[in-house]
Amino acid sequence: MKKEQRIKKNEEFQEVFKKGKSTANRQFVIYSLKKEDQQVFRIGLSVSKKVGKAVTRNRIKRSVKEIFHKYSEQLLPGRDYVVIARIPTANMDFDEIDKSILHVLNRANVLKKRV
Repeated sequence: MKKEQRIKKNEEFQEVFKKGKSTANRQFVIYSLKKEDQQVFRIGLSVSKKVGKAVTRNRIKRSVKEIFHKYSEQLLPGRDYVVIARIPTANMDFDEIDKSILHVLNRANVLKKRV
């Protein structure tokens, strides 16, 4: 994931939380905010310490980044996404995380075509 495709600053996270729309399932919450002035989508990740130790949290973050990279062609450009992982993600493998993220993205209507 390229540097310009990441959300790092707290103000940017807060803007997405306040102005964006949220969609959720049992494993993930995804906030989506349309940005007229940007060409690419950006992603911010939040994995609480309640989910697990650092190794587990980093594995989940790597998986989510890889999934967003995998579906980057189908995602609508010009949006900010904030992904919050919930506790059940700690026991999921990559394929389960993939299905869960795809489910939430479909529910949020942020894919160009249904996958």
